[in-house]
Amino acid sequence: MFMGEYQHAMDGKGRIIMPAKLRDGLGDTFIITRGLENCLFVYPRKEWEQLELKLKALPFTKKDVRAFTRFLLSGAIDVEVDKQGRVLIPNNLREFAGIDRDCVIIGVSSRVEIWSKERWEEYSTAADASFEEIAETIVDFEL
Repeated sequence: MFMGEYQHAMDGKGRIIMPAKLRDGLGDTFIITRGLENCLFVYPRKEWEQLELKLKALPFTKKDVRAFTRFLLSGAIDVEVDKQGRVLIPNNLREFAGIDRDCVIIGVSSRVEIWSKERWEEYSTAADASFEEIAETIVDFEL
């Protein structure tokens, strides 16, 4: 399970250091793709394969299914960690996520997300304001 929040800076070549605690669960190669809320989703190969199976099971005759599948799969890339623990984020994914330099890497259970620092701060501020209301509607147990 992935968890935690890590602040990092992207180098001039578009590489970021993947935190060691997250890298252990991701392995040496993993998948990065466009995510929701303009962040990047990062999946270990096994989780990615399970996601692919779920997508294949959806009815492709539905327009929304086709659109979401295209969105997720067309942005996906297989990446490899270098000896310094860095991964290269392709330009199209950096542009999508608005990552110029500073980014936030978070663990979200079965995946990792990479956010531009600015977008993460905006999202967190907005989410903090409604967290209690959201929790009341979706959580059926005591935290």
